[in-house]
Amino acid sequence: MKRMMAAAAILACALTQAAAQNFPNRPVKILVGFPAGGPSDVPARLIADKLQKSLGQPVVVENKTGAAGMIALNEMLAHPRDGHTLLLCSYIDAANPLLYKKVAYKLEDLGAVSLVTKAYYAFTVPPESPASDVKSFVAHAKTKELNYGKVGSGSVTELLPKQFEKITGIKMTGVTFRGTGPALQEVVAGRIDLAVSPIALAMPMQAEKKVKILGMTSPERLAVAPDVPTLKEQGLNIDNYGWWGVCAPSGVPKPVIDTLNQHVRDAVASDDFKSVMERAGTIPTSSTPEQLAALIAETAKESGAMFKELGIEQLD
Repeated sequence: MKRMMAAAAILACALTQAAAQNFPNRPVKILVGFPAGGPSDVPARLIADKLQKSLGQPVVVENKTGAAGMIALNEMLAHPRDGHTLLLCSYIDAANPLLYKKVAYKLEDLGAVSLVTKAYYAFTVPPESPASDVKSFVAHAKTKELNYGKVGSGSVTELLPKQFEKITGIKMTGVTFRGTGPALQEVVAGRIDLAVSPIALAMPMQAEKKVKILGMTSPERLAVAPDVPTLKEQGLNIDNYGWWGVCAPSGVPKPVIDTLNQHVRDAVASDDFKSVMERAGTIPTSSTPEQLAALIAETAKESGAMFKELGIEQLD
């Protein structure tokens, strides 16, 4: 019996090593749970381009939108756990199991590969809004019923406006969108009064005078936007960032994860990736699989505490 168990262990090890040596042996897919052109899609396509060149196989990006990113995540989990189907994961995936009563996955189902980027957020308003900073927005909200765009309940795009409400005493109505991009388009049109957006999306739109930025959630002003004040310097104790990474299903052989990690980290370190992301106001940041796994757990814990503080109940 012991000999059989030892032989089985040796065989399993050999198969794992063989899988890693043969990886990838077909096209690799990166799933994105949000619309094209959004804060998840942009880094995914940059990473895919780099991986295609370094891995020697086609790497395609597929947008599977809806259900706060869970459609894409669940599709990833339905594929063989061999590293050929990946997910551009984010802080949203870490928070969803705490927000929804019926979630088809557990955090343990996510296999971390590497962090890709971090981004702070901008509070945006229509170009014709009478508000130009936090103080004038609060004054405006006390004379008129305002709304804000959000990408699903419990997302940062809802949590930060709710924090804003709690600190300032104003009340707004949330309007749900399938992605940050569509919400911002409604801000541009003047039909949405406020939307929280990753800086990467908001800055180009402000440069084109399509939106105005009231402030950013960064702890200090950013070098790429020195004229835009932080929320903190305007009296709002809101300091928050989002993160994006590459995840695989749990159970992918460690040698495959290690291979992917090295290639993703090389992509993040490349000059052109850094240039594009930094110009957009994000912070290119890679990690070990262990560091990303720890960040996922930390994000889940912090999200649960924030849901409780803001009175956000679990959704069906």
